[in-house]
Amino acid sequence: MTLPRPIETWLTDMDGVLVHEEDPIAGAAEFVEKLKSSGRPFLVLTNNSIFTPRDLRARLLRSGIDVPEDAIWTSALATAKFLDDQRPHGSAYVVGEAGLTTALHDIGYVMTDHDPDYVVLGETRTYSFEAITRAIRLVDDGARFIATNPDASGPSHQGKLPATGSVAALISTATGRRPYFIGKPNPLMMRSALNRLEAHSETTVMIGDRMDTDIISGLEAGLRTVLVTTGSTRREQIETFPYRPTKVVDSIADLIDLIDDTSL
Repeated sequence: MTLPRPIETWLTDMDGVLVHEEDPIAGAAEFVEKLKSSGRPFLVLTNNSIFTPRDLRARLLRSGIDVPEDAIWTSALATAKFLDDQRPHGSAYVVGEAGLTTALHDIGYVMTDHDPDYVVLGETRTYSFEAITRAIRLVDDGARFIATNPDASGPSHQGKLPATGSVAALISTATGRRPYFIGKPNPLMMRSALNRLEAHSETTVMIGDRMDTDIISGLEAGLRTVLVTTGSTRREQIETFPYRPTKVVDSIADLIDLIDDTSL
């Protein structure tokens, strides 16, 4: 039996692993500080496309977690990387906020509602019926349909909010065209993160709180995976899935000592 290669790179989800909304999860700050002092490459991943990495860094700092801006990888950045690879210097009609529009501007894309190459749908707290209607008509006219992630809802202190997947379903129902989703559970999100770090899948671990996004995308990208039970998937639900994580722990605090151990 071939022994696994030592862990050199860490990827971790944000919501449900490091924070609950604005509230830090016990051990998260210590885990990030241990990663930084170890010198091991790492990225914090999120399907949230609303905010830029700078915004998310500020949000995490308010929670007492100091993550460098360049160590945050969003579905908006992964979407921009995909579009830059597929059709450099293209054009897009964007339904989304600063995290997505900034990422597309940074790769040289033009934002337009006149014959765009793509309709790109991201998350926003202010979905406009007018913007959705325009997106539907552009997709009908031949624009390729891309969405940052398939999450149907997002959390808030008041309860669930409709997210990208719900609005994508509305556009798909109206047009008969399904989008290509970039974010988790698409393993493309993991591969783009690995490429950013110039890391190898065999020496990387993914930490997440959801079996149906974090764990499956990590598994399909060839990574070792750790499920923490501080988020969406409860321990008793694990056996209902046809796949398993490499390891299950109660929280991120249980992984601090494993950073130096390099085995899993």
